[in-house]
Amino acid sequence: MRIPVRDLLKSTLQLLLLVSLSACGVTHKYKTPDAAFPEGYRGGFTPAKGTQPESSVALLPYGSFFADKTLCTLIDSAVANNNDLQVALKNIDYARQTLHSSRLGLLPTLNVGVQNTRTRPSDNGAKTSVEDYSASATSSWEADIWGKIRSRNSSALASYLKTQEAAKAVRTRLVADIASGYYTLLMLDVQLESSKKNLALADTTLNMIGLQYDAGQVTSLAVQQQEALRQSIAGSLPAIEQKIALQENALSILCGKMPGAIGRDRALFITKVADGLPAGIPAALLQNRPDVRAAELAIRGAHADMGEAKAALYPSLTVTAAGGVEAFKASQWFTLPGSLFGLVQGALVQSVFQRGQLKAKYEQSRIKREQAELEFKQSLLKAVGEVSNALVQLEKVKLQEAFAEQRVATLHKAVSDSGMLFKSGMATYLEVMMAQTNALQAELGLADIRRQHLAAMAELYRSLGGGWR
Repeated sequence: MRIPVRDLLKSTLQLLLLVSLSACGVTHKYKTPDAAFPEGYRGGFTPAKGTQPESSVALLPYGSFFADKTLCTLIDSAVANNNDLQVALKNIDYARQTLHSSRLGLLPTLNVGVQNTRTRPSDNGAKTSVEDYSASATSSWEADIWGKIRSRNSSALASYLKTQEAAKAVRTRLVADIASGYYTLLMLDVQLESSKKNLALADTTLNMIGLQYDAGQVTSLAVQQQEALRQSIAGSLPAIEQKIALQENALSILCGKMPGAIGRDRALFITKVADGLPAGIPAALLQNRPDVRAAELAIRGAHADMGEAKAALYPSLTVTAAGGVEAFKASQWFTLPGSLFGLVQGALVQSVFQRGQLKAKYEQSRIKREQAELEFKQSLLKAVGEVSNALVQLEKVKLQEAFAEQRVATLHKAVSDSGMLFKSGMATYLEVMMAQTNALQAELGLADIRRQHLAAMAELYRSLGGGWR
């Protein structure tokens, strides 16, 4: 069988025409939406013009940002074993398979098969039974004239990249949650230690009041009041120990381990608070915040989906080719060239009436794109707001801690003075009890404020997009 040269040239020209048409598209090129960023964050200084995004602490790995090695070890364990993060990573693997499949969309399909057909006529019809044996290969290719397949590829790529950013967002939140939980654990350790010290002090004071009661200097009411104070402090110890156990269990679960004890070798007030670190410029959030990047990728995906839906409104061209061997007897399959057959077919299909479904799908895809753009803008507002909140909290809690430290020092001196005055008869037992109670509450409050200070630092790091590098 010889193919005429003229027919071959004609087919080649037609193929080149199809390829050139496949470069066409029906939607405009994607462009990142404009976003009006402020020059600086509320609660932080306004960077000078020309400040580079590289000045943000978000670019630091968590091993460099957090000074506590025990905390970094916990974060390492969580990053390796946390189940929520592992689910997010599996989503990446799933999206990668979809992307790989979509990238093969421009290639033709190929199917091979063997078929045997037996026809038995009716008694009132033809009297001859027919058997047909065939072996064939069929290939089909759709010309991407309007960019439908390329839009599908772009959508799959955006979805794949979005899952990567989602996993990074899970990781940043995980790092911040581990840090916050660890600082809470250190705070509870301080509160437990302070309560035990105050319990010992309450015992000493109770013994002093007991001696004065025996000497007739105070009534039994004084003994009862001091005993009640001692019982109140003693009763708080199991509650704090319970909170410590629960916090340890929560951290263990975040680290992907069974509930158990959490080791720590650094006290709360020894842990350094990294104040004054550069927050960078708000525009850097577009690159540093995984959730913002994911929101922008969602627009890309919706834009590609809109392109695919619009391309479906235009004609589609499919080229089908088939070839093989066919005979009424299987033994004649390889009697060549008599058993060979071939087929080339081109089909141009234009949808005329689909009950409005294609038009509706396009309009829905356009609305989805507009929604994605609005969600992107909202994510930017939320991101800038979170950084501003963290900066304000960091600044104000620093002032609170300074005042709380002064108050604790003052009340410690009041406890010491009240004890000496009580021994000399110049202060009542009520004044001693009040001084001890105020000192305990001040110590507990100072520990909580220090925890807030450290947690605000970790939250600023997360809100700037740190922790996933």
